[in-house]
Formats: sequence, C-alpha cells, structure tokens
Amino acid sequence: MHSNDAQMLVLTVLADRPLHGYAINAAIEQLTGSRLGPGSLYGALSRLEARELIQPVEGAGESAERHRTMQITGAGREVLRAELQQMARVSAAGLRALGATRP
Repeated sequence: MHSNDAQMLVLTVLADRPLHGYAINAAIEQLTGSRLGPGSLYGALSRLEARELIQPVEGAGESAERHRTMQITGAGREVLRAELQQMARVSAAGLRALGATRP
C-alpha cells in the first residue's frame, strides 16, 4: 500500500470520530478488510500530524504513540474532501470506460 493510501484511510476513519492507534487500525480493517502494518500506520500518523491534518485530542492524558487519541483537523477535513472528490471523478470515469455505468 502506498503511504498516501494509508494517510487517506487514516483521515477517513478519523473523520467519523477521534480514535487511538489500535482503534484506527481496527476501523481501517472494518472498512477495507485488512489492517495496516505498524510501520504504515504510525508513519501515516506521523506525516499527517506533521502536516497538521490530525492532532492529539487535548486532555486525553495518553502519552504512548499507540494510545494517543487523534482527531482530524479542519485542514484535514478539507484535504480529505478534495481527495475523495478527485477519487470519485476517477472512479466514475473508469466505470464508464468499462461500461459499468451509463454516461
């Protein structure tokens, strides 16, 4: 899985509610049928936090990375919305090209 894919999955599950690392991966598994490896998950979390697209929940009191509760930021929601809209356009074009939908 590409690192951008992992980041999109993390943003998608955090758009619903704040979660900690293990719960993020469980939500991704429920969504996709597979879990991210620890390197992919925590790499995605680090990159998203560095870009200020996610942030720790204030007052959660959890210090270990895997137990920090994270939430999506306003900027993260905007990035997710733009990426999902682009993916929807690509998906629709691909399905049309395959004859799976009407033009």
